[in-house]
Amino acid sequence: MNLTPPQRRSLTWAGLALAAFLLLWLLAPVLTPFIVGAVLAYALHPAVERLAARRVPRLLAVLGVEVLFMIAVLAVLLLIVPIISKELPLLREQIPILADKLNRSVSPWLAQFGINVALDIPGIKAFVLKYLDANFEDGLATALSSARIGGSIVLAVIGNLVLVPVVLFYLLSDWPQLVSRTQGLIPPRMRAQATGFLDECDAVLGQYLRGQVVVMVVLAVYFSVALALAGFDLALPVGVFTGLAFFIPYLGFGLGLVLALLAGALQFDGWYGVIAVVVIYGAGQVGETLVLTPRLVGERIGLNPLAVIFALLAFGHLFGFVGVLIALPVSAVLLVALRRAQTAYLASRLYQS
Repeated sequence: MNLTPPQRRSLTWAGLALAAFLLLWLLAPVLTPFIVGAVLAYALHPAVERLAARRVPRLLAVLGVEVLFMIAVLAVLLLIVPIISKELPLLREQIPILADKLNRSVSPWLAQFGINVALDIPGIKAFVLKYLDANFEDGLATALSSARIGGSIVLAVIGNLVLVPVVLFYLLSDWPQLVSRTQGLIPPRMRAQATGFLDECDAVLGQYLRGQVVVMVVLAVYFSVALALAGFDLALPVGVFTGLAFFIPYLGFGLGLVLALLAGALQFDGWYGVIAVVVIYGAGQVGETLVLTPRLVGERIGLNPLAVIFALLAFGHLFGFVGVLIALPVSAVLLVALRRAQTAYLASRLYQS
């Protein structure tokens, strides 16, 4: 079958897109630090360019922006410190008591169904005294010992923590050259059209990042206020951390939920703290999924709320954690491509004839 030149070009681009998709799918675990670094470089490079435009040496601009970003991330992580420092002593005292209460309340109920389960209270007390009353050296020794079991996981985490700042530094340093080289790979006859497409994608992704920041701030305020109204002593650090951690879908919410449940179980007697956390976090998750992200992020990039939910689930299923990170940005780029394809189709003879 003889193909026309436009058909050959279309098939070539489709083949390249398929190859890129397969490469991303196969190398998703290896690409994690590079994709994270690329996303951060895209978000931070405007600040570097502003400093460079004011005659700040580019190396100093890159170092300054990256150091400030790392300080901000460290400040967010340090929000967990007051939670840990306050809750660990309570946890050491309360876990045996909670286990005993659970043993006395749940075991008789399960026995009615022929299930005989009893918690080993002395064993739980020994475990708590061993691991929650240990000094730093003992904790470090335990961590190193457990690293033998999951050594590859530990090395992967440490490797990513080291690689991401390195990748970010080189990408920010070479950003203008990378953009220029990428544009140089585009055939001259297609350069104007491709530049317009990339500019539109850049505008859409900028809207996405701004919308995501608004979502994080709104959720941080909501969780802090809601937990404070419920009487939680650690409402501010837990609420702010949970809201900011929503930048990482699912994982951020899960970590915030665990911290809040721990705070509620240790501060309040009975089930009040747990029920309050379930209600507050359930309402927050529903509001974020059905209202905030679709409205503040989805509408800004032109995606239908159902499309936003589908993109998160589909990319997460295909590529795991990397897929969750790139779901909405890639969807925004695909949306721009679909808009242009629709415009071309409506102007074609195939549609008008």
